[in-house]
Amino acid sequence: MLILLPPSEGKTPARRGKPLDLGTLSSPALGDARRQVLDALVELCRADPERARSTLGLAPGLADLVARNADLPLAPTARADHVYSGVLYDALDLPGLPADTRRRATSRVAVVSSLFGMVRPGDRIPAYRLSGDASLPGLGPVAGVWRAHLGSAVREALGPGLLVDLRSTTYAAFWRPEPDLARRVVTVRVLHESDGRRTVVSHFNKATKGRLVRALAEAGAPPGSVDELVGALRDLKYTVEERPVATGRPRQLDVIVREL
Repeated sequence: MLILLPPSEGKTPARRGKPLDLGTLSSPALGDARRQVLDALVELCRADPERARSTLGLAPGLADLVARNADLPLAPTARADHVYSGVLYDALDLPGLPADTRRRATSRVAVVSSLFGMVRPGDRIPAYRLSGDASLPGLGPVAGVWRAHLGSAVREALGPGLLVDLRSTTYAAFWRPEPDLARRVVTVRVLHESDGRRTVVSHFNKATKGRLVRALAEAGAPPGSVDELVGALRDLKYTVEERPVATGRPRQLDVIVREL
């Protein structure tokens, strides 16, 4: 099983550690594309900080993030599961899992990244700021860059198992499964139900997805099919409903939550 997560917008910088080495990251076939995106981002932030701030959609008070991007090649790195933070990653809390459960989760989880394409929790990366909807000078939209490269990397990481897609809409645009793979892919949406109405609420969505991944890691053997995943989630006391989809599209599940 492979679980695809979105990155967090906020990231925790490493206080110390070796600088970034693209050659050590998982999915080495993405190396050239990673270098292109990294070079374009660093060049923009070094050459014209004000343009960089505007391009990256940063408020004036966040100009320090431009300087951080400019120093990425020499910045200290840490494991990705320490760098990514926020509601989803706090709920998942990979660093807080027992060692064997953490190893199991690490082998199943991948994070789709605007800078690196896809990373595993154990990959060492610096804290960066680059949204999934950004467009870099000379390179164009980062989503377009990764659409040209991620397909083969995801297939290699997945192998013969089930892919559970928990990405947000922005990062779902980086890669969509081809019809031959779609039968092994399931997307999961979290809905908050209150007074009979169901809506997507960011906090509930992120926290629940983090808890789902953690619970699946703690449960042991991974589900081998969508039906097994539905059964596993229901065993964990989640309300799960399947939405109808067109032939050749990934199956879609709704997880209904009423309180955190």
